[in-house]
Amino acid sequence: MLARLTTLAQELAGAFRPTTVVELVARALAELLKPDRLSVILLHAESNRLAVTYDTHPVPARTDDPLLQLALRRGPLAFPRDVGEEARRRGADLPGDAPSPGSWLGAPLVAAGRTVLAQAAIVLENARLVELLSSAKREWEKTVDAISQAICIVDAHGTVRRANRVFADLIQTAVTAIPGRPWLGLLPPAWSDPVARAIAEPSASTAEIRAGDRVLLLTAIPMAEPGSAVLVFEDQTDRRRLQEQLIQSEKMSAIGQLIAGVAHDLNNPLASVVGFSDFLAEASDVPPSLREPLQVIRQEAERAATIVKNLLSFARSQQGERTRQPIRALLDSTLALLRNQLMAHKVEATLEVEPGLPDVEVNANQIKQVFVNVINNACQAIASDAPSGRIWIAARRVRDSIAVSVTDSGPGMTEELAAHVFEPFFTTKREGEGTGLGLSICQGIMKEHGGHIALDTRPGGGATFTLELPIGARAARAEAAPVPPGEPKPLSILVVDDEPHILHYMRATLESWGHTVEVASDGTYALERALAGPFDVIICDLRMPHLSGREMYTKLARQDPRVAERIIFATGDTVRGDTLQFLEALGRPYLHKPFTLAELRAALGHAAKQPA
Repeated sequence: MLARLTTLAQELAGAFRPTTVVELVARALAELLKPDRLSVILLHAESNRLAVTYDTHPVPARTDDPLLQLALRRGPLAFPRDVGEEARRRGADLPGDAPSPGSWLGAPLVAAGRTVLAQAAIVLENARLVELLSSAKREWEKTVDAISQAICIVDAHGTVRRANRVFADLIQTAVTAIPGRPWLGLLPPAWSDPVARAIAEPSASTAEIRAGDRVLLLTAIPMAEPGSAVLVFEDQTDRRRLQEQLIQSEKMSAIGQLIAGVAHDLNNPLASVVGFSDFLAEASDVPPSLREPLQVIRQEAERAATIVKNLLSFARSQQGERTRQPIRALLDSTLALLRNQLMAHKVEATLEVEPGLPDVEVNANQIKQVFVNVINNACQAIASDAPSGRIWIAARRVRDSIAVSVTDSGPGMTEELAAHVFEPFFTTKREGEGTGLGLSICQGIMKEHGGHIALDTRPGGGATFTLELPIGARAARAEAAPVPPGEPKPLSILVVDDEPHILHYMRATLESWGHTVEVASDGTYALERALAGPFDVIICDLRMPHLSGREMYTKLARQDPRVAERIIFATGDTVRGDTLQFLEALGRPYLHKPFTLAELRAALGHAAKQPA
């Protein structure tokens, strides 16, 4: 027996799991005592309840058995005979319906004394602690591995004690190879100074660290031992990118508001220039020598007006008028516009259009603006790299779209530059040669038409811009039917505008057409005149000081709806969504400054057909 108990003691010394300890003790007792039944019952650490962990009987012992409870209260007990009587003498009554065992032995596993069972109790408790420690370690690992931040714990000697998998991925090292190594050898050299300063701080501190194109926020939380800390690295790249996009969005919103004011301030004088040049061009007493200068004035004014419209298109998406157009005609007219510039840079452009292409429904001016911008960029790219070059333009059908590709023999672009070409204000040109708005405006126009632009380029291999336009585009906004030609009937017209030059040329023009004209430079006075005198048409500026055109219309509609229905608005500002919604909600023609006399005639013709 002594030899067997000695062997058991040796076996228990190497046991580190509770189940192993129980099996060793049960096997030794079974060999030594050869009992009819052997049960091992332990206290469950988490539930604090007794649980049968080993039993040789098919039916496990009950944890409320009186003999078991007696052994727990009174310590080790041995009843060689008269088990029921011995139990009653000690205050435990056995059930009368169950036979009492012939002999019984009960011994709590208590870590006291020098017995083998005491040693077993110590080993069992140690095994439980090891198991709890392993379980806690696994739970810690699972918890910190589930955190998106990279975490490592550094001791006072600069050694990493623990780290999660995110930290291992950050430094590209196996997580099992991190503990025990100095943090200086694990982190990139560029991080050494900010990390060292953060660890040296007596309280929690933060620092920004850059890893290539990534931005990391380091938070160092001091621990009890000086020099030890928990380091938390949080990737801020996406958040910073979103912040930059938000700032850019706010900037674009401010630019849109600025453009609205600039457009109004530019369109008013342009309206006078276009109007007077049209008026003089129609006059019969203008000397022939002045007709060409007048034409130049008109063309340059329209050129300036186009620039303002481009700014408006950039600030706000505008659908505009769309008609079905053959793609070859659009490309031919674009190349005709750029012929002189291409010749000046010694660039040869070739056009190849696949036969039988269907027409596309587009705003011709806007799409030509896109083609002009892309071809012009290709020409400038060639000129920056070589004394001459070539541009290949091809149009073909791709599924339900028409694809126009513009390929140049220029220097091409790197992947980093190509990723930014469609961003507003991004440009590779020298200061004063470009604003960086061209391609962003073009992208907006293409999206409004249901298409898109793609770029394929590589350094030294030129660049190809592919523009795809859908064949089945959405329908354009319905416009008023054109007025049939004929002698216009004389109308009584009230012109309201706060610009004296516009009032001047409008009066001169309308009176030369045989109309009776009255002008007003103030909305309040115009409201009085509109209510007092019968006017066939009221041409009113929408944006005026004191009383705006919209406010004047609202008061007219309330006091005399028939007079309000005779208003034709003229405005140099439709960039604001509420302005355009107001004009379109009226369902009446409106004039966008600077308007031509042909557009003015069409508006008056539409008004002349309205019932008095």
